[in-house]
Amino acid sequence: MLEEPMITAYLDRISAARPARADLDSLRDLQTRHLLSVPFENLGYHLGEEIHMDERVVRKIVTERRGGGCYEVNPGLAYLLRGLGYDVSFMPGRVWIKGELTAPLCHLALKVRVDGHAWLVDVGFGRNSRCPLSMETDAVQPDPHGAYRLEAADDGGIDVRAGDSLLYRVYDVPCRIADFGPTLWWYRTAPDSPFLQNLFCSLPTENGRVTLKEDQLTHITGGERESRRLAGDDEVRAAYDKWFGIRLERLPVKADGSTSVPMSFD
Repeated sequence: MLEEPMITAYLDRISAARPARADLDSLRDLQTRHLLSVPFENLGYHLGEEIHMDERVVRKIVTERRGGGCYEVNPGLAYLLRGLGYDVSFMPGRVWIKGELTAPLCHLALKVRVDGHAWLVDVGFGRNSRCPLSMETDAVQPDPHGAYRLEAADDGGIDVRAGDSLLYRVYDVPCRIADFGPTLWWYRTAPDSPFLQNLFCSLPTENGRVTLKEDQLTHITGGERESRRLAGDDEVRAAYDKWFGIRLERLPVKADGSTSVPMSFD
């Protein structure tokens, strides 16, 4: 359980007020502010850093003002939510890529129970919703990031769909954070790991998204997209600082791997 000073610092990191109670309105605010403040990024994989899923990830998010992948930012948010009185559990998931599902435990999402109802909370996927999604309906759920649906799958999982696109499948089963350890090892060591094949940092904005993939900076504002290649290390370093609040002593160097896997942040 996070201690009070760290809870306060975490709330300050995401510019959120301390909720008066652990209710749905506060959960929506916390998820939104987390998404708009903490980048979805994999720089640590290319900087040779250790990737932590325990409470050490909170120090990375709060003290180092960094972000991470789903194995980092979703546990980080879970520790904050638990410290604020929410009932949170981890859910394993599989990602849809080119019409096929990845292996189990390739994604980590959160289930948060509020006043007897279950909500999917996810701040660690490139196209996740901005607000919690009800796990108790298969109806379309409007969101600032689009229209989402949760649909029952044949294997007992729940498919998460944005518009016409399948994003990932989660399983509402008992799960511990340690269960993701072997898959994290694969992500960090396998040549075909998408986290080694891609180098990215992405953050939603109020009306779009900004993404830096290697030296390619892309801004999406409404329906407009502008992309340009940055000129040299100094400009790349300045972009990390300006757009994501990340100050790096050294730039990440993309790890060797096979052909990169397309990753969409639209």
